[in-house]
Amino acid sequence: MARSGINKREIDKWARNLVKETNKSLERAQRRNPPRVSAQINATTSAVSGGEETENSGHLPRLLLWLDKQARQNPSHYINMGRFIEEQQLHDEDASVLAFELEQRDYVQVSRNWGGEAPDVNLTDAGRAAIYRLKKLRLDRAARLRHTMDTFHRWLFDTAGDQTPINPVLFLATSAAYFAGSEITGGELHEALAYLAQHDLIEEIDTEPVTVAITPQGVRCALAGGSVQDHVNQPRPGTTYNTYLPNAKGVIIGEQQNFTQNNTDGVDPTLFVQLAGYVGQVSPILGLPDEDRVELERVAHDLHTEATSGNPEPGRLRQFATQLKDKLLEGATTMAATQGIQMAEQALAALM
Repeated sequence: MARSGINKREIDKWARNLVKETNKSLERAQRRNPPRVSAQINATTSAVSGGEETENSGHLPRLLLWLDKQARQNPSHYINMGRFIEEQQLHDEDASVLAFELEQRDYVQVSRNWGGEAPDVNLTDAGRAAIYRLKKLRLDRAARLRHTMDTFHRWLFDTAGDQTPINPVLFLATSAAYFAGSEITGGELHEALAYLAQHDLIEEIDTEPVTVAITPQGVRCALAGGSVQDHVNQPRPGTTYNTYLPNAKGVIIGEQQNFTQNNTDGVDPTLFVQLAGYVGQVSPILGLPDEDRVELERVAHDLHTEATSGNPEPGRLRQFATQLKDKLLEGATTMAATQGIQMAEQALAALM
Protein backbone atom coordinates (compact mmCIF):
# COMPACT_ATOMS: atom_id res chain seq x y z
CA MET A 1 0.00 0.00 0.00
CA ALA A 2 1.35 3.41 -0.92
CA ARG A 3 2.02 5.66 2.02
CA SER A 4 0.85 8.92 0.46
CA GLY A 5 -1.96 10.04 -1.79
CA ILE A 6 -4.12 7.11 -0.69
CA ASN A 7 -7.71 7.24 -1.85
CA LYS A 8 -10.14 6.87 1.06
CA ARG A 9 -12.34 4.53 -0.95
CA GLU A 10 -9.36 2.27 -1.61
CA ILE A 11 -8.48 2.27 2.10
CA ASP A 12 -12.04 1.36 3.05
CA LYS A 13 -12.10 -1.45 0.47
CA TRP A 14 -8.78 -2.79 1.73
CA ALA A 15 -9.85 -2.65 5.38
CA ARG A 16 -13.22 -4.23 4.60
CA ASN A 17 -11.59 -7.13 2.75
CA LEU A 18 -9.04 -7.51 5.51
CA VAL A 19 -11.74 -7.74 8.17
CA LYS A 20 -13.67 -10.22 6.02
CA GLU A 21 -10.64 -12.49 5.84
CA THR A 22 -10.01 -11.91 9.53
CA ASN A 23 -13.54 -12.94 10.45
CA LYS A 24 -13.21 -16.13 8.41
CA SER A 25 -10.03 -17.02 10.25
CA LEU A 26 -11.62 -16.20 13.60
CA GLU A 27 -14.65 -18.35 12.81
CA ARG A 28 -12.37 -21.29 12.00
CA ALA A 29 -10.52 -20.74 15.30
CA GLN A 30 -13.77 -20.52 17.24
CA ARG A 31 -15.08 -23.75 15.73
CA ARG A 32 -11.99 -25.46 17.09
CA ASN A 33 -12.36 -23.69 20.45
CA PRO A 34 -15.86 -22.19 20.91
CA PRO A 35 -15.05 -19.59 23.61
CA ARG A 36 -13.00 -16.67 22.39
CA VAL A 37 -9.36 -17.72 22.31
CA SER A 38 -7.48 -16.99 25.52
CA ALA A 39 -5.23 -13.94 25.34
CA GLN A 40 -1.62 -14.40 24.37
CA ILE A 41 -0.83 -10.87 25.37
CA ASN A 42 -2.77 -9.20 28.16
CA ALA A 43 -4.33 -5.81 27.65
CA THR A 44 -2.34 -3.10 29.36
CA THR A 45 -5.34 -0.86 29.87
CA SER A 46 -9.07 -1.33 29.76
CA ALA A 47 -12.19 0.73 30.26
CA VAL A 48 -13.38 0.30 33.81
CA SER A 49 -15.65 2.48 35.89
CA GLY A 50 -16.83 4.96 33.31
CA GLY A 51 -13.62 5.19 31.30
CA GLU A 52 -11.05 4.90 34.07
CA GLU A 53 -7.94 3.20 32.75
CA THR A 54 -6.27 0.85 35.19
CA GLU A 55 -3.13 -1.16 34.61
CA ASN A 56 -3.48 -4.91 34.07
CA SER A 57 -7.28 -4.80 34.27
CA GLY A 58 -8.12 -6.38 30.91
CA HIS A 59 -10.55 -8.92 32.38
CA LEU A 60 -12.16 -6.75 35.06
CA PRO A 61 -14.94 -5.17 32.96
CA ARG A 62 -15.96 -8.60 31.66
CA LEU A 63 -15.80 -9.95 35.21
CA LEU A 64 -18.05 -7.18 36.51
CA LEU A 65 -20.65 -7.83 33.82
CA TRP A 66 -20.45 -11.57 34.50
CA LEU A 67 -20.97 -10.94 38.23
CA ASP A 68 -23.98 -8.77 37.39
CA LYS A 69 -25.52 -11.62 35.41
CA GLN A 70 -24.86 -14.12 38.22
CA ALA A 71 -26.25 -11.76 40.85
CA ARG A 72 -29.47 -11.30 38.87
CA GLN A 73 -29.94 -15.04 38.74
CA ASN A 74 -29.16 -15.53 42.45
CA PRO A 75 -29.74 -12.27 44.36
CA SER A 76 -27.97 -11.86 47.71
CA HIS A 77 -25.82 -14.94 47.14
CA TYR A 78 -22.04 -15.00 47.16
CA ILE A 79 -20.55 -16.00 43.81
CA ASN A 80 -17.53 -18.24 43.39
CA MET A 81 -14.86 -16.61 41.23
CA GLY A 82 -13.64 -19.96 39.96
CA ARG A 83 -16.71 -20.24 37.74
CA PHE A 84 -15.65 -17.13 35.81
CA ILE A 85 -12.16 -18.56 35.27
CA GLU A 86 -13.59 -21.85 34.03
CA GLU A 87 -16.29 -20.38 31.78
CA GLN A 88 -13.88 -17.93 30.14
CA GLN A 89 -11.03 -20.46 30.04
CA LEU A 90 -8.67 -18.01 31.73
CA HIS A 91 -6.59 -20.71 33.38
CA ASP A 92 -3.52 -18.49 33.59
CA GLU A 93 -5.41 -15.99 35.75
CA ASP A 94 -5.54 -16.10 39.55
CA ALA A 95 -9.13 -15.84 40.76
CA SER A 96 -8.00 -14.48 44.14
CA VAL A 97 -6.04 -11.64 42.51
CA LEU A 98 -9.02 -10.63 40.37
CA ALA A 99 -11.27 -10.70 43.44
CA PHE A 100 -8.89 -8.54 45.47
CA GLU A 101 -8.52 -6.05 42.60
CA LEU A 102 -12.28 -5.58 42.60
CA GLU A 103 -12.32 -5.36 46.38
CA GLN A 104 -9.70 -2.58 46.30
CA ARG A 105 -12.12 -0.58 44.18
CA ASP A 106 -14.93 -1.39 46.62
CA TYR A 107 -16.82 -3.22 43.85
CA VAL A 108 -17.18 -6.51 45.78
CA GLN A 109 -17.02 -7.96 49.26
CA VAL A 110 -14.76 -11.01 49.48
CA SER A 111 -15.71 -13.84 51.80
CA ARG A 112 -12.83 -14.52 54.17
CA ASN A 113 -13.76 -18.10 54.95
CA TRP A 114 -13.82 -19.75 51.55
CA GLY A 115 -12.58 -23.32 51.53
CA GLY A 116 -11.27 -23.75 47.99
CA GLU A 117 -8.70 -21.94 45.84
CA ALA A 118 -11.18 -19.47 44.36
CA PRO A 119 -12.86 -16.95 46.70
CA ASP A 120 -16.55 -16.12 46.90
CA VAL A 121 -17.60 -12.50 46.32
CA ASN A 122 -20.71 -10.37 46.56
CA LEU A 123 -21.35 -7.18 44.59
CA THR A 124 -21.47 -3.90 46.53
CA ASP A 125 -23.48 -0.80 45.66
CA ALA A 126 -20.30 0.71 44.19
CA GLY A 127 -19.91 -2.39 42.04
CA ARG A 128 -23.47 -2.10 40.75
CA ALA A 129 -22.86 1.58 39.95
CA ALA A 130 -19.68 0.63 38.06
CA ILE A 131 -21.65 -1.95 36.06
CA TYR A 132 -24.22 0.70 35.18
CA ARG A 133 -21.46 2.99 33.93
CA LEU A 134 -19.92 0.17 31.89
CA LYS A 135 -23.22 -0.56 30.17
CA LYS A 136 -23.58 3.10 29.22
CA LEU A 137 -19.96 3.44 28.18
CA ARG A 138 -20.02 0.53 25.77
CA LEU A 139 -22.74 2.35 23.77
CA ASP A 140 -20.43 5.33 23.16
CA ARG A 141 -19.45 4.79 19.52
CA ALA A 142 -16.66 7.37 19.44
CA ALA A 143 -15.11 5.97 22.62
CA ARG A 144 -15.34 2.44 21.21
CA LEU A 145 -13.49 3.43 18.02
CA ARG A 146 -10.81 5.34 19.90
CA HIS A 147 -10.30 2.31 22.13
CA THR A 148 -10.18 -0.04 19.14
CA MET A 149 -7.56 2.05 17.38
CA ASP A 150 -5.44 2.48 20.49
CA THR A 151 -5.55 -1.14 21.62
CA PHE A 152 -4.97 -2.61 18.16
CA HIS A 153 -2.08 -0.23 17.51
CA ARG A 154 -0.52 -0.96 20.89
CA TRP A 155 -1.03 -4.71 20.43
CA LEU A 156 0.57 -4.56 16.98
CA PHE A 157 3.57 -2.71 18.39
CA ASP A 158 3.96 -5.15 21.29
CA THR A 159 3.53 -8.18 19.05
CA ALA A 160 5.35 -7.14 15.88
CA GLY A 161 7.06 -3.83 16.55
CA ASP A 162 9.90 -4.82 14.23
CA GLN A 163 7.47 -4.42 11.28
CA THR A 164 6.95 -8.16 10.89
CA PRO A 165 3.68 -8.83 9.00
CA ILE A 166 0.95 -10.27 11.21
CA ASN A 167 -2.64 -11.40 10.77
CA PRO A 168 -5.07 -9.10 12.61
CA VAL A 169 -7.14 -12.13 13.63
CA LEU A 170 -4.67 -12.60 16.46
CA PHE A 171 -5.80 -9.30 17.94
CA LEU A 172 -9.46 -10.34 17.93
CA ALA A 173 -8.46 -13.45 19.86
CA THR A 174 -6.98 -11.52 22.80
CA SER A 175 -8.46 -9.93 25.88
CA ALA A 176 -7.48 -6.57 24.40
CA ALA A 177 -10.28 -6.92 21.85
CA TYR A 178 -12.94 -5.82 24.31
CA PHE A 179 -14.33 -2.44 25.22
CA ALA A 180 -16.13 -1.97 28.53
CA GLY A 181 -16.62 -5.71 28.72
CA SER A 182 -18.10 -6.17 25.22
CA GLU A 183 -16.35 -7.64 22.20
CA ILE A 184 -14.96 -5.35 19.52
CA THR A 185 -16.87 -6.03 16.30
CA GLY A 186 -15.59 -6.64 12.81
CA GLY A 187 -17.10 -3.34 11.69
CA GLU A 188 -15.24 -1.45 14.40
CA LEU A 189 -12.00 -3.17 13.46
CA HIS A 190 -12.65 -2.23 9.83
CA GLU A 191 -12.97 1.45 10.72
CA ALA A 192 -9.92 1.33 12.98
CA LEU A 193 -7.73 -0.32 10.33
CA ALA A 194 -8.83 2.18 7.69
CA TYR A 195 -8.04 5.11 9.99
CA LEU A 196 -4.65 3.74 11.02
CA ALA A 197 -3.71 3.05 7.39
CA GLN A 198 -4.90 6.48 6.27
CA HIS A 199 -2.56 8.11 8.79
CA ASP A 200 0.38 5.87 7.85
CA LEU A 201 0.49 4.01 11.17
CA ILE A 202 0.00 0.58 9.57
CA GLU A 203 0.28 -0.79 6.04
CA GLU A 204 -1.11 -3.75 4.15
CA ILE A 205 1.29 -6.54 3.25
CA ASP A 206 0.28 -8.45 0.12
CA THR A 207 0.16 -11.97 1.54
CA GLU A 208 -2.41 -14.75 1.69
CA PRO A 209 -4.24 -14.21 3.96
CA VAL A 210 -3.67 -10.48 4.02
CA THR A 211 -1.48 -9.24 6.85
CA VAL A 212 -0.56 -5.83 8.22
CA ALA A 213 2.64 -4.36 9.58
CA ILE A 214 3.33 -1.35 11.74
CA THR A 215 5.09 1.50 9.92
CA PRO A 216 8.00 3.62 11.22
CA GLN A 217 5.40 6.33 11.86
CA GLY A 218 3.37 3.81 13.86
CA VAL A 219 6.42 2.89 15.92
CA ARG A 220 7.04 6.56 16.71
CA CYS A 221 3.42 6.94 17.77
CA ALA A 222 3.70 3.96 20.14
CA LEU A 223 6.97 5.15 21.64
CA ALA A 224 5.48 8.61 22.30
CA GLY A 225 3.13 6.98 24.78
CA GLY A 226 -0.01 8.89 23.87
CA SER A 227 -3.12 7.84 21.99
CA VAL A 228 -3.50 7.54 18.24
CA GLN A 229 -5.54 10.75 18.26
CA ASP A 230 -2.79 12.56 20.18
CA HIS A 231 -0.34 11.60 17.46
CA VAL A 232 -2.64 12.41 14.53
CA ASN A 233 -3.68 15.80 15.90
CA GLN A 234 -0.31 17.06 17.08
CA PRO A 235 0.86 20.20 15.24
CA ARG A 236 3.80 19.81 12.92
CA PRO A 237 7.02 21.59 13.96
CA GLY A 238 7.14 25.16 12.78
CA THR A 239 3.62 25.14 11.38
CA THR A 240 0.07 24.24 12.21
CA TYR A 241 -2.78 23.48 9.83
CA ASN A 242 -1.81 24.49 6.33
CA THR A 243 -4.82 23.34 4.44
CA TYR A 244 -5.79 23.57 0.80
CA LEU A 245 -9.51 23.13 0.31
CA PRO A 246 -10.40 21.28 -2.90
CA ASN A 247 -13.47 23.32 -3.76
CA ALA A 248 -14.47 24.98 -6.98
CA LYS A 249 -13.11 28.36 -5.95
CA GLY A 250 -9.67 27.04 -5.04
CA VAL A 251 -10.03 28.56 -1.59
CA ILE A 252 -7.07 28.13 0.71
CA ILE A 253 -7.64 27.93 4.44
CA GLY A 254 -4.52 27.92 6.53
CA GLU A 255 -3.72 28.58 10.13
CA GLN A 256 -1.37 31.54 10.28
CA GLN A 257 1.21 31.72 13.00
CA ASN A 258 1.54 35.50 12.90
CA PHE A 259 -1.28 37.85 12.10
CA THR A 260 -1.79 41.44 13.25
CA GLN A 261 -4.90 42.39 15.19
CA ASN A 262 -6.44 45.44 16.77
CA ASN A 263 -8.47 43.36 19.15
CA THR A 264 -10.57 45.61 21.37
CA ASP A 265 -12.94 42.85 22.55
CA GLY A 266 -10.33 40.77 24.34
CA VAL A 267 -11.04 37.75 22.10
CA ASP A 268 -8.28 35.20 21.51
CA PRO A 269 -9.01 33.89 17.99
CA THR A 270 -6.43 31.10 18.10
CA LEU A 271 -8.89 28.27 18.75
CA PHE A 272 -11.17 29.50 15.96
CA VAL A 273 -8.29 29.68 13.48
CA GLN A 274 -7.30 26.14 14.45
CA LEU A 275 -10.89 24.95 14.08
CA ALA A 276 -11.27 26.48 10.61
CA GLY A 277 -7.97 25.02 9.46
CA TYR A 278 -8.74 21.58 10.85
CA VAL A 279 -12.19 21.39 9.25
CA GLY A 280 -10.70 22.44 5.94
CA GLN A 281 -8.05 19.77 6.29
CA VAL A 282 -10.37 16.87 7.06
CA SER A 283 -13.44 17.82 5.00
CA PRO A 284 -12.55 15.44 2.10
CA ILE A 285 -12.46 12.41 4.44
CA LEU A 286 -15.70 13.02 6.33
CA GLY A 287 -17.81 11.10 3.82
CA LEU A 288 -20.17 14.01 3.20
CA PRO A 289 -22.08 14.54 -0.06
CA ASP A 290 -20.33 17.09 -2.29
CA GLU A 291 -22.96 19.75 -1.64
CA ASP A 292 -22.64 19.42 2.14
CA ARG A 293 -18.85 19.31 1.96
CA VAL A 294 -18.69 22.54 -0.07
CA GLU A 295 -21.03 24.24 2.40
CA LEU A 296 -18.92 23.04 5.33
CA GLU A 297 -15.81 24.44 3.69
CA ARG A 298 -17.58 27.75 3.00
CA VAL A 299 -18.43 28.17 6.69
CA ALA A 300 -14.87 27.22 7.64
CA HIS A 301 -13.58 29.87 5.23
CA ASP A 302 -15.91 32.49 6.74
CA LEU A 303 -14.73 31.56 10.24
CA HIS A 304 -11.09 31.76 9.19
CA THR A 305 -11.64 35.16 7.58
CA GLU A 306 -13.32 36.53 10.69
CA ALA A 307 -10.82 35.02 13.13
CA THR A 308 -7.82 36.43 11.25
CA SER A 309 -9.32 39.88 10.75
CA GLY A 310 -7.97 42.89 12.57
CA ASN A 311 -10.71 42.83 15.19
CA PRO A 312 -12.78 39.62 15.18
CA GLU A 313 -16.33 40.02 16.41
CA PRO A 314 -17.30 37.48 19.12
CA GLY A 315 -20.84 37.14 17.78
CA ARG A 316 -19.67 36.16 14.31
CA LEU A 317 -17.06 33.77 15.71
CA ARG A 318 -19.79 32.10 17.74
CA GLN A 319 -22.13 31.98 14.74
CA PHE A 320 -19.64 30.32 12.38
CA ALA A 321 -18.22 27.92 14.99
CA THR A 322 -21.75 26.84 15.95
CA GLN A 323 -22.63 26.27 12.30
CA LEU A 324 -19.54 24.09 11.86
CA LYS A 325 -20.37 22.08 14.96
CA ASP A 326 -23.99 21.56 13.84
CA LYS A 327 -22.96 20.47 10.35
CA LEU A 328 -20.45 17.99 11.74
CA LEU A 329 -23.08 16.60 14.11
CA GLU A 330 -25.65 16.27 11.33
CA GLY A 331 -23.69 14.68 8.56
CA ALA A 332 -20.48 13.01 9.72
CA THR A 333 -19.76 10.04 11.97
CA THR A 334 -16.01 9.59 11.57
CA MET A 335 -13.32 10.09 14.19
CA ALA A 336 -12.17 13.19 12.32
CA ALA A 337 -15.66 14.68 12.70
CA THR A 338 -15.67 13.87 16.42
CA GLN A 339 -12.37 15.71 16.81
CA GLY A 340 -13.81 18.72 14.93
CA ILE A 341 -16.85 18.79 17.20
CA GLN A 342 -14.62 18.78 20.27
CA MET A 343 -12.52 21.63 18.86
CA ALA A 344 -15.68 23.65 18.14
CA GLU A 345 -16.90 23.12 21.69
CA GLN A 346 -13.55 24.26 23.09
CA ALA A 347 -13.55 27.37 20.92
CA LEU A 348 -17.12 28.27 21.89
CA ALA A 349 -16.35 27.71 25.57
CA ALA A 350 -13.56 30.30 25.28
CA LEU A 351 -16.15 32.98 24.47
CA MET A 352 -18.11 32.42 27.67
